[in-house]
Amino acid sequence: MADGMCADAAIHDTDGHNPHAHILLTVRPLDEQGKWQYKTEKEYLCMKNGEERGFTAAEFRTAQADGWEKQYPYKVGRKKVYMTPSAAETQGLVRADKHPKSTRYGRQNPISERWNSEEQLVAWRAAWADVSNRYLERAGREERIDHRSNAARGIDEIPTIHEGVAAQALERKGIISDRCEINRQIKADNAMLRELKAEIKKLAALVARTVPAIAEGLEKLRSRVLIYCYQLSHICSGKSHIQKSLAVWKPELERYTGLVQQIKAKSKERKTLVAEKKELPIYHVKRHKALAVRIAELKAQAADFDPVELYKARQVIRPAQEKAAEQQLEDAMHEKPSLIMLLSAKQETSHLLGADAEERQARQLIMHRNQEQYRNSLSKRKRNDPER
Repeated sequence: MADGMCADAAIHDTDGHNPHAHILLTVRPLDEQGKWQYKTEKEYLCMKNGEERGFTAAEFRTAQADGWEKQYPYKVGRKKVYMTPSAAETQGLVRADKHPKSTRYGRQNPISERWNSEEQLVAWRAAWADVSNRYLERAGREERIDHRSNAARGIDEIPTIHEGVAAQALERKGIISDRCEINRQIKADNAMLRELKAEIKKLAALVARTVPAIAEGLEKLRSRVLIYCYQLSHICSGKSHIQKSLAVWKPELERYTGLVQQIKAKSKERKTLVAEKKELPIYHVKRHKALAVRIAELKAQAADFDPVELYKARQVIRPAQEKAAEQQLEDAMHEKPSLIMLLSAKQETSHLLGADAEERQARQLIMHRNQEQYRNSLSKRKRNDPER
């Protein structure tokens, strides 16, 4: 109010279920005499010694005494060129019209400019939150208002949208509102994000444990993703919307993939060092000891991680986990899950978790080991029976 802003407030439904207020604000300030100030003021682009600068009408009266001149359009052949009257006079040019050169939108009132700034908006929102929280505390309520956005608060959940009284009225009549449906979708996405974060936190703690424990953690995570993929598919009935909805927690899935890749890298490095140790001559004592220490460290970190062993352990656990997920879906939706949508959810889950690539790698390792065992078996037979 001190800046000259005028507010008109109307409070509605104080005795009902939706108390609210409508507040209308002026977009330009009042001066001390109660008269409207300008929103924008004409700003003339003037020249002096080759320099161009903007002046309002009041400023130009002072600047003119210092040698500044307005620029007008003059006819130069078939073109119109802006220049000062003194420069045009030396060339004998004729003025095209009487309107001087000016900025496109003029100069905005500094008070109005501040009112429309992002900094002022944040300040007003913070003040509203402080007042609201004082009254909530006075009323003995635990709820608190935070004026900051989810991004500013470090929260990566999707914010819900404003539904409005019309949308809520439709829902009360049993009609599905698009805005309410979007909010239900957002809440489902956020619930999935929280679940995934919790599962990934548990998975990270399992890295140093046994293969069965890691396999169980991975399969539980897969079941969670499978359930939510099915639920999102059921709500939205569209694969493209699933991809859009799941984009917010894609970084968490990448963390999951990173954990698996980290374990694989540790195991691979350990095997490489073991092979290098075997090939080292006996006189490389220092290097030999350093390798032994590093192998021991990796052994502790990777916990003798074997991709094939983990793959087999997960395949044993998976049917029971999938059956439990299907039962959970049936309990939540009060009907048996659609086989087609369930298959689509499994495919989407495999795609999101990169399971296809892991499965191919495990199968290739199994095939390679089987071939190696066969070659060793043939070699052993030849040694035992030289005539063959």
